[in-house]
Amino acid sequence: MPAATTGSTVPRRQLGRYLRDLRGQARLTVRAAARALEWSEPKLWRIETGQTSLRSLDAKAMCEIYGADAEMTEILMGLAKETKSRGWWHAYGDVIPDGFDLYIGLEEAADRIDWYEPELVPGLLQTEEYAAVVMRAHNPSTSPEEVERRVTLRKERQVLLTRMVAAPVLRIVLNESVLRRPVGSGALMAKQVGHIVEVSELPNVAVRVMPFSAGWHVGALTGQFTILRFPANGDAKESEPPTVFVEGFTGELYLDKSSEVDRYTSAFADMWNTSMDEQESLHLLSDVAGSYAQG
Repeated sequence: MPAATTGSTVPRRQLGRYLRDLRGQARLTVRAAARALEWSEPKLWRIETGQTSLRSLDAKAMCEIYGADAEMTEILMGLAKETKSRGWWHAYGDVIPDGFDLYIGLEEAADRIDWYEPELVPGLLQTEEYAAVVMRAHNPSTSPEEVERRVTLRKERQVLLTRMVAAPVLRIVLNESVLRRPVGSGALMAKQVGHIVEVSELPNVAVRVMPFSAGWHVGALTGQFTILRFPANGDAKESEPPTVFVEGFTGELYLDKSSEVDRYTSAFADMWNTSMDEQESLHLLSDVAGSYAQG
């Protein structure tokens, strides 16, 4: 996917992996490499995890330290230039939480997204009114102007579900508590649940509800998580490794080790198969929306 669409996220992560592998082949620790480059260890860690852009001259310096050949050095210098690309969401940099721009870039690049939510309506399904209530509750001191910009950012993210080219396949499992716990007024919830029904009718979106009657399930252990998978390149390999995003109260985790992804993939499959199917879920969603509308 072109950088204009994904911004710098994918090039940053790709460059970071190449440089990490080169450092490993050179048998250098992070500390030794940072010392040789006269950088801090946190700076090197941010580069290797794709959390920051890199100048081509800095990429060249790293390649020299790691003993990379001229061809690889040229390739990575070119890739470093792509880490400066800016996605549409950079216009909202003033209201994007630290580190969350990385997730938005991955979301834009993904072609398949599996999402489990135990407490709140997922951001890609939220109405403006629901999103505003959640944002004000999370930080009551946020100004009305900032709330409005955050809501607009969330709406812009939702465009990916209906874009004309490469709209991702989205599968969501919602805990029934997401529907039953009011956020704002009954009218607001009626509109929100009705909106979930509308979005679930898109050909690339499937929503299932995990009912209370299912009893204990593995989601009680995993908590909220999202699995992002990416399009294949010409060699049939994914352009990015599958990544699990876990949003916590004080920070986020990005997990891409195959063992970690496999465990979350298995957990999602178990919840998907335990939940109501799409038709049953649609009936429940419609009933809940009607109950809220009646007050």
